Amino acid sequence: MMYLIRSQRYLLGVVLILLFLSACNQRQPQEPDPIRRKSPIAIASVKHHPSHTYIKIVYGQPYKRDRDIFGNLVPYNKVWRTGANEATEITTTQDITFAGRKLSAGTYALFTIPHKNGTWTIILNSKLGQWGAFDYEKGDDVMRVDVPSNKTENPRQAFTIQFSDVKNDSTNIMLSWDYTVVSIPVKFSNATAAST
Repeated sequence: MMYLIRSQRYLLGVVLILLFLSACNQRQPQEPDPIRRKSPIAIASVKHHPSHTYIKIVYGQPYKRDRDIFGNLVPYNKVWRTGANEATEITTTQDITFAGRKLSAGTYALFTIPHKNGTWTIILNSKLGQWGAFDYEKGDDVMRVDVPSNKTENPRQAFTIQFSDVKNDSTNIMLSWDYTVVSIPVKFSNATAAST
């Protein structure tokens, strides 16, 4: 009887040690496919205190590296992830006016379609976590708006999204890369509407 109790304790001890060792050897969570990430992640953000609005844009930041960008690397008239790696995502904590249209608070994938004629189509899509634009579905679009693009004299090496011209109730989201700049106007809700 004593031998059976010792055997059970020994077996229980071995099982506990094996469980402990397997827990210690578990790998830390990693990005699904880190080899695919070729460009760093960048974040653009703005806070508008009167309306309690915070807008954040997370995107992959590719570099020009002596390449022709729009019309070549990024084809005209095709949906682009607006950066590199995962599709760009924009989050707003309050309702805003985005390029003249009302946008509800939330997180959206941000795609664009560059056009050679000087306009870009800006797309906000409800499907999050997409890699590039490979699984993009037009049926998931929340909004599509056209905005003008402009040419610059000096090229921008890194694709950059930033907020500029922050004023009392508005800002612009600036997309710039190579010799192209696109400005998307944003208006914040007023402070009294945000607090009710």
